[in-house]
Parts: sequence; C-alpha cells; structure tokens
Amino acid sequence: MDLGINGRTAAVAAATAGLGFASAKALVDAGVKVAICGRTTNRVSEAVAALGDNAIGIECDVSTAGGAAMFVEMARDRLGHIDVLVANGGGPKPGNFASLAVDDYLPALQQSLLSVVAMCQAAVPAMRDRRWGRVVAITSLSVRQPIANLMLSNTARAGVTGFLKTLAREVAGDGVTVNSVQPGIHATDRISQLYGSTPDATQLGIPAGVVGDPADFGRIVAFLCSESARFITGTHLPVDGGSYAGLL
Repeated sequence: MDLGINGRTAAVAAATAGLGFASAKALVDAGVKVAICGRTTNRVSEAVAALGDNAIGIECDVSTAGGAAMFVEMARDRLGHIDVLVANGGGPKPGNFASLAVDDYLPALQQSLLSVVAMCQAAVPAMRDRRWGRVVAITSLSVRQPIANLMLSNTARAGVTGFLKTLAREVAGDGVTVNSVQPGIHATDRISQLYGSTPDATQLGIPAGVVGDPADFGRIVAFLCSESARFITGTHLPVDGGSYAGLL
C-alpha cells in the first residue's frame, strides 16, 4: 500500500530498538527520511545501519523535556524540516501505591509526559505553518486499563493522552493530525524485563494467543502518518491482541 508520504521527513524518538525502531523502519519502507535518536553512539549506529540510507542517527536522551526538545531541534537541522513526529521514550520504573513515594512521580512525569509536550512544542508550530504534519505518540494500553505495578506509567501516560487530545483539536484545521497508539504486550526488551524473555500470551491474558510483533505495530504507526489517515485525529488506538476488555 502506497502511504503517500514518500519524500517526507520524520523524527522518531528513542528508536534504536523496540517499538520506536519498528516505527522508524515502517516509515523508511514508505520512503520517509527518518532521524532517530538513542542514548549511546553504538546503539544509534547499529540502528541506522539496520534502517539503511534513508536514516540518520542522533545521540540524545529524551527522558527530560530539555533533551526531548533538543532531539527535535537537532533532527530539524539534519533534515531541513520535520513533517512527522513519533514521540516515544522508555517507561518509568515499576511500583505500586505502597512502594512509591511522592518524590518518585516528578521524574516519571518528566520522562513520560513533559518530554512529549516538549517534542510537540518544538515540532508542531512549523507543521502548522506548512499546513501539513503528523504527530503520533507511542503510549500504553495502561491509559485505558491500568497495569498492576506500573503506577507511574499509568499516571504519566494518562496525562499524555489528555494533552494530545487537546492539541489535536487545536491544530486540526491547520492540516496537522495528532494521535497516539496504545501498545499492549509486544516482543520488546521492555517486556522481557517485566515478564521474562519468553512471555506466555495466555497467562498474560492476550485473547489473540500471541505476543505482538513490533513490525506490525510499526506499520500501524506509519499508516497514521499517511495521506489516507488525514481525517483521523484525536484518536488513541489500542494495539493489544484484544487485551482491553472495555466497551469504549
């Protein structure tokens, strides 16, 4: 399927592995020139080599608002402009109400909420000026259905969703769409850390009976960046093999 974005540019945060890398790969496959970032030179170089000639790498830590804004600015310098922003980053540490202190929340909000706000502030105004843009944030199914022992992530990702929904309505008339994708359990390093190297889909309550393939997830992100998705905005799409049990 031709996504109609050949020749566009994208900044994909935290994309040396996992769902970020899969999203960058799907965009590269669609003909998009992609800037990715990671925390170490080696990981960035390896990811760029795997993505091919249409990718450039930037060593940057997006776990703070300052670092997140810096990545977008550096990507713009390298690409000339940014048509697509995929806001992504690692999740906060695990914990529940009893184990977490008030002081644990501010770093989590910085990492998973304010970083997304900063990336949008750095990228969206120029998209509005050009009358075309796509913002897709990778969040979590926990926004709809809180995940046990991930209280910090549950809290921060819900805040991101509120921000994105509000932003989507403000910029829709300027040709800029803003959406998020809410992954369930996919075969990534993060999931291996939480559930072991071979998570059992049945034990984890995934009706599809399998753990998600990051490549499939990446193609969904790329579709939301496409011309065909120009009328989809303010949407928060669960990609979870049927795990979410709610009606709405």
